[in-house]
Amino acid sequence: MNEISRKEFITKTSLFGASLFLINGCDIWSESENPIAVELSKPKVNEDIFGYINRVNGQMDLKLYRQILGAANDFKEGDLTLGIAAKDEASRAYARKLLSQTKLKNIDENIIYKDGIQELIHQTTTANSEIEDWTMGELKQFVLEKSESDIKAIMPSLSSDVIACLVKLMSNEELIAVGQKVFNPLPNSQIGEKGYMSARIQPNSPTDNVEDITWQVFNAWSYGVGDLLLGTNPVSSNPESVAKIEAALFDILTTFGLEETMPNCVLSHIDIQAEVEEIQPGTTGIWFQSLAGTENANKTFDLTIKKMFDHVKQRNGRYGLYAETGQGADFTNGHGEGFDMVIHEARKYGFVRALKAEMAAEKPHNETPWVFVNDVAGFIGPEVFRTKEQLVRCCLEDTVMGKLHGLTIGLDICSTLHMDVSLDDLAWCIDEVMPANPAYLMALPTKNDPMLSYLTTGFNDHVRVREKFGYKVNDAMWDFFISMEIFDEKGKPTKRFGDPTWMYYQYRKAKNDSRSQAEIYAEGKAAIAQINDRGVPIAEGYGENIWDLNAALDEKIHRLYEDSKVSLWTEMPEAFAAGIPAATNIITASKDRKDYVYHPESGEKLTEKAIQKLEAISAKWQSSPDVQIVISDGLNARALMDEGHLTPFLQGLKASLTESGYNLSDENIVIRHGRVRAGYKCGEVLFGASANTNETKGIIHIIGERPGSGHHNFSAYLTAATVATWKKTGTVDHNISRVVSGISDTSLTPEQAVIDTVKNFNELYLSTKLLSPS
Repeated sequence: MNEISRKEFITKTSLFGASLFLINGCDIWSESENPIAVELSKPKVNEDIFGYINRVNGQMDLKLYRQILGAANDFKEGDLTLGIAAKDEASRAYARKLLSQTKLKNIDENIIYKDGIQELIHQTTTANSEIEDWTMGELKQFVLEKSESDIKAIMPSLSSDVIACLVKLMSNEELIAVGQKVFNPLPNSQIGEKGYMSARIQPNSPTDNVEDITWQVFNAWSYGVGDLLLGTNPVSSNPESVAKIEAALFDILTTFGLEETMPNCVLSHIDIQAEVEEIQPGTTGIWFQSLAGTENANKTFDLTIKKMFDHVKQRNGRYGLYAETGQGADFTNGHGEGFDMVIHEARKYGFVRALKAEMAAEKPHNETPWVFVNDVAGFIGPEVFRTKEQLVRCCLEDTVMGKLHGLTIGLDICSTLHMDVSLDDLAWCIDEVMPANPAYLMALPTKNDPMLSYLTTGFNDHVRVREKFGYKVNDAMWDFFISMEIFDEKGKPTKRFGDPTWMYYQYRKAKNDSRSQAEIYAEGKAAIAQINDRGVPIAEGYGENIWDLNAALDEKIHRLYEDSKVSLWTEMPEAFAAGIPAATNIITASKDRKDYVYHPESGEKLTEKAIQKLEAISAKWQSSPDVQIVISDGLNARALMDEGHLTPFLQGLKASLTESGYNLSDENIVIRHGRVRAGYKCGEVLFGASANTNETKGIIHIIGERPGSGHHNFSAYLTAATVATWKKTGTVDHNISRVVSGISDTSLTPEQAVIDTVKNFNELYLSTKLLSPS
């Protein structure tokens, strides 16, 4: 697309009639990959896992133990990558048979992976001699047959590993049965109760525009959606930017008198939220953090157990901790540790359970801070699982594991744009999962997130699910929706339903705005038009049913989805790569685009030829430069290829860095099939050979990001580290990097992005330089 037609697409949804030939024209689903899988022989009668291992191996074998546990899982690509998926249905059935005949105490005594998280879970799991000799099969029978109170009586004595093993033995129907039985509502609310289904409003903006964010809140409430959390994912984690958004969200809640009904949150790192709380006390609502299932994986998030406990000890008010997890996050960050994704996920819930217990200590139940978990199933991509059936399975497993840990757990039933789960498949997935009654779902104006560029649940999905399953929202918010005249006293939608400008009018009235309704409506309609022009959809009205998007918006979202698929499978032409000034072109270990998309680790590794090219560059340096610029196609080569994107950003970036006193490399490293970690590998090769280990060196990695917004955004990943750090393979990672996201001519403009990039890089570089030995 050229610059003008794409802008028209953003503002008027006119998109060229691109077909999905780039995805449909090649056989991307059926090729046999022949990976390593686990083949098991038939167990003997009453044989447990450890008896089987000793019989076939002669002694305990931790690797085989992990393989049997992995083989008991329903199939997922992530377990296959780890070499612990069952080879066939017979091996899976044998693994489940062995597991069902294994005692709970033997699972706990034979530690699958030992680290601080495992030890914390062990310390916070209550001993219970009455159940330790149960087999896993007997535990399954108990959970399926007994009442909620009976189950809750033993839940504190179930370790995370035991809970993970339990769900491996259950069918989807059995998981739903448990989900319908066990509930952990938040104190002083109906959120998480049986028959209730809440919503986290996720008002994301590609540019952290406060107007985009606040209007999505008005938008959600106009449909009677949003009773759990106002929680936005920030583009920038700069404390000043986070503080501005927190203040805006908190203002909406306090203006309507809802600050004791639901919290606000900006999903930056918990360290940043703590800093913002010091800047403007009382405005940060609930604190957020993504969590992993091992200590090493948590280091990727710049987290330790001690840091998390230090933070939650400060949470003594109504709102405590909002945690996000997801199957596959650990192994995709290089920390699979040889055991399966279900167990990793369960250990995350065990971590949260321990943090919750810390906040609840010596407090009556109605005074304990809110703690809830969001399982972001499907966000990572096809390296974890590809199909809609696997997405449903993951959601059901995680819902039950969260509930059995005593947690209020909700779901992000979502799909990345490179999975085999389409825009229209998601409704089917939602309907398959919702009988298990998770506590909440995400909520956006449409299924397409305008900033993260992935597919999730729209406001209309909430309306449809409530109609179909009879679920309710938290009583306090339902009363609010009636007071706002969105619903009448009988619960029927009024003429104000689906009118976000009405909610804005109510907001202005609550602010004692003396203008007429007509004046405020005119202002609101103008704001909606501007927001839509920025590529952030605002839903208005509905279609044939109250749970349908209006026809024009529905058509626009499907066109965005079509555009995303074309973007995803577009290759960076060699001519374009060669045309980048001073380009040294290299390629990763990905065999082709398909290999790159479905096996991300291949896009993180450099070929031997690529390493040789980089070594030749560093050999020419008399003294290594301060900064090396790297450019990768990423998941959206068109983000770099569009007019007005890469060229002005690259030119402005180099000029501004030079003006700031940095010595830049003369070469621009251009990577085809490149992932973010490929940039770190370039830094290791280029800077690792330097003699002065105390010098600070930086990489700025420009990369095409997740397609789906229509903006064709790219990002700049910024890293500064000492030569001593660059020398240690794998040490430089996301936890010491920053990112400037959403760069395009129709979003965060290249000119503004240059300013933001250099400002953030200066801070990183200076802080690293100050900490390095003289």
